[in-house]
Amino acid sequence: MNPATTALRSPEEARALFRSGTSGPTAGWAAGHTQANLIAVPADWAYDMLLFCQRNPKPCPVLDVTDTGSWTTPLAPGADLRTDLPCYRVWEDGELADEPTDVVGRWRDDLVSFLIGCSFTFEWALTESGVPMRHVEQGRNVSMYVTTRPCRPAGRLHGPMVVSMRHVPPEHLSAAIRETSLLPAVHGGPVHCGEPDGLGIDDLARPDFGDPVTAEPGDIPVFWACGVTPQAAVMASRPPFAITHAPGQMFITDARDEQYRVA
Repeated sequence: MNPATTALRSPEEARALFRSGTSGPTAGWAAGHTQANLIAVPADWAYDMLLFCQRNPKPCPVLDVTDTGSWTTPLAPGADLRTDLPCYRVWEDGELADEPTDVVGRWRDDLVSFLIGCSFTFEWALTESGVPMRHVEQGRNVSMYVTTRPCRPAGRLHGPMVVSMRHVPPEHLSAAIRETSLLPAVHGGPVHCGEPDGLGIDDLARPDFGDPVTAEPGDIPVFWACGVTPQAAVMASRPPFAITHAPGQMFITDARDEQYRVA
């Protein structure tokens, strides 16, 4: 879809499109509204997940946790977490079992859902500050990478930090750091700038999730902690069942970005 069109969509319109089968990355959708990562785990894993998020707030800033079995959230009254994302992932024993556009048939009464802040939210602040979004310009998903930085374990959950990467012109680097640092609920400031081998990333052209994005001359790769980190923990820790969003295909809430700005 045209980025200008998707930016003007209301959250309700966006979710209705996803409910009807539209899928794809949500970067650039519903300007000014908070996007969220989703992970739903069985109730007997929910404390481990909550503790994992508490111990790793940079990649896993929690915006909401549902009651057991619930598919609703006050972040988007009337929305359905089983149908209103563009695409989902279903995990069994840490292995990807399915990637459907709704999970009504896979939902379980014992699931507890976590909505985790997403860096797509702060892209509007970056754009307003003049920072170009190369992946949006190129019509691609953001690049995401599994790093060699371990998260702090929690109960049965462990795994590496995942990061998202954006190419930033050097003259915009200070603005990118400043604007994102004011939004800690959606990952905050970068965890690394510059050479990717500092995070154990061998090749920017081969992301683990999302799409490769072409840099412009002089661009600096800048890395933010990413809400796909719980999926890496699922792969490493192998819980019997989990449902997540597909990377880059987020839940668009009714919440406004400024609600999470600290200054």
